[in-house]
Parts: sequence; structure tokens; C-alpha cells
Amino acid sequence: MTPSLLATLVALLRSTLFTIAFYVGSVIIVPLVLLTGWLFPGQLLYIGPKLWAGWFYWCARWLGGIKLRVDGVIPEGPHLFALKHESAYEAIMTLWLFTRPAVVMKAELRAIPVWGAASARHGSIFVDRAGSSTMLRAMMKAAQAAVAKGRPVVIFPEGTRVAVGQTPPLAAGFAGLYKMLKLPVVPIALDSGTIWPKAFIKYPGTVTVKIGATIPPGLPREAVEAQVHAAINALQHPDRPVPKVLL
Repeated sequence: MTPSLLATLVALLRSTLFTIAFYVGSVIIVPLVLLTGWLFPGQLLYIGPKLWAGWFYWCARWLGGIKLRVDGVIPEGPHLFALKHESAYEAIMTLWLFTRPAVVMKAELRAIPVWGAASARHGSIFVDRAGSSTMLRAMMKAAQAAVAKGRPVVIFPEGTRVAVGQTPPLAAGFAGLYKMLKLPVVPIALDSGTIWPKAFIKYPGTVTVKIGATIPPGLPREAVEAQVHAAINALQHPDRPVPKVLL
């Protein structure tokens, strides 16, 4: 057996353990999150999602062997956080990294039984891939409501998950939020795709999350988009390895 095949088999075993533990735990935790969201609409509303994300982090770290390294300090309070999106890892970890975040996510997730209702109750902001004017107006309204409560807004400005090395232009929704909310932007780069590919097998290693310099509100669209695009792609390098599955 070659070393690369052995490493893949170990990754397969760890991925299986992670998947079983995380989803079994989620079956218990997510309904409780929804229930507490209904019964306790105050600060307790935000504890359940944080616990669920903490369970995800624990499973990924100790069963999957996936460490997290945060390079920089995440500021507190209302900000517009703009993240690179390479995997499902950061989609869940937003609830762990940020305090009471209102996360912009695709509308299809709202249809997931129980989880979708719990996410909506927590204040997630759902948008469709087509970017219809009706949905964009609803996104703006929900984001304004979140900021009025002192919450940060988290968006994946490229619009969707992208493969390792891809750097597409920013979607229109980001510029609209930036102009309307008048919040400082914190761009965040990451490299999760090499460890957490769009496949069942995840690989032990370290996900780096790099906090970029805060960008002030009020800049022209072209200027803020150029700065954010460069900052969220700071960990994209030509020699960065692309995950390969040997099984």
C-alpha cells in the first residue's frame, strides 16, 4: 500500500467518524435550537446556534483532524464581514467565529426541514441565486433589521462556493449592502478548499482564516470591490494544491 493511499484511507475513516457524530448530534441539537428560538426570543436565541457550531468545530477538530488558525482579530459589533467561500466548513463556522451574526445564504437552505426554520428564526438572510429585485430588497431589509439590533452581517461576496484557485468577480448584492448599511467592511481570506473539498472525504490539516484590514464605508463601488476582492483572495496562490481523492 502506497503512503498516499494509506493517507486517503485514514482520511476516509476520520471523515466517516466525523459525519456520523456530527449528524447524530445535529439531529438532537437543531430541534432544540428551534424550540429555544420559539420559547426564548431574547439573547438565548443566539446560544443554540453557537452550541451547534461548537459541536461542528469539535467534531471537525478531534474526529476529522481539522485545525483552525485565525490570523488577526475579528472586531466586535456591527460590521459587514466579506468571506471567501471554498467549502461547507466556513458556512457553519460563521456561527462560531462571529457574535450573533446575520449570515447571507442561498434560499434553498431555507427548505431544509427543521434546520431551515431554526436558521430563519436565528435571523439568517436568504437570497436566491438569480438575484431577483424582490429578493434583493428583502435582503436589504433583513440586513438593516439585523444591524439595528447591533448584529454583524456576514456575506460571501463572490456569490457562491468556488473551487480552489478560482477568483470570480463579486456579486452585485455585496455593493448594495455596502452602500446601504454604511458599515466598515472586514474582508476575510481562507484556504479551506484544500482540506474540505466538495466530496465525502475531508483531509486532516489546518484551515487558515486571514482577517484583512478594515475598509471604511463610503468608498466608490469600484474601489471597495477591488479592495475586498484582493483581500479575500489573499491566500489564493498558483502553486496551491488541489485536493485529489484516490478512492
